[in-house]
Amino acid sequence: MFPSIFTGDLLRLASPQPEDQTVFNAWTNDDDYMRMLDDDPVRPQSIANFASFGGEIRPDDYYFHLRTLAEDQVIGFVVLHTIKWRNRSALLAIGIGDKAFRGRGYGQDALKLILNYAFSELCLHRVSLTVMDYNTPAIRAYERAGFVREGAQRQAVQRNGQYYDLLMYGILDDEWQNRISRLPSSSTQP
Repeated sequence: MFPSIFTGDLLRLASPQPEDQTVFNAWTNDDDYMRMLDDDPVRPQSIANFASFGGEIRPDDYYFHLRTLAEDQVIGFVVLHTIKWRNRSALLAIGIGDKAFRGRGYGQDALKLILNYAFSELCLHRVSLTVMDYNTPAIRAYERAGFVREGAQRQAVQRNGQYYDLLMYGILDDEWQNRISRLPSSSTQP
């Protein structure tokens, strides 16, 4: 009756499972991944840091693990967080932790799924994100998905003695709806 909102062309949005803790823990040892993911200081995390995978997630965070359709392998995560229901807005974060799946369309598929979920299921009006200006693969993926650069926090991130801008991107529900109406038929369309 309704098109699938959890399954894309390459992966699906899945609930966190306790057995995913070990995989996520291993990704924190990849300093390149950690530096692209966030502007916080990089450090390996313990498995205990991921203990919530089997338990409670904040009710206003829509947090999913990304699992491949072919192997049902967890390769990353995507989350809509800091939702302001009155304004119908949220922040988005995404990470493809498994190196073997980066640059192969999985991030793009995840973005299509989460934006469709944000605008069709949660009825949000706006989704925003920030990205360091040195993370060019992510910037390309965000722009391909329809995000518009809205500004920059100049020299907001320091890495190895050099400062980088923190770029701000956003997409509105009507921009998303116009974009998907032009895409070829897919399981991610409403």
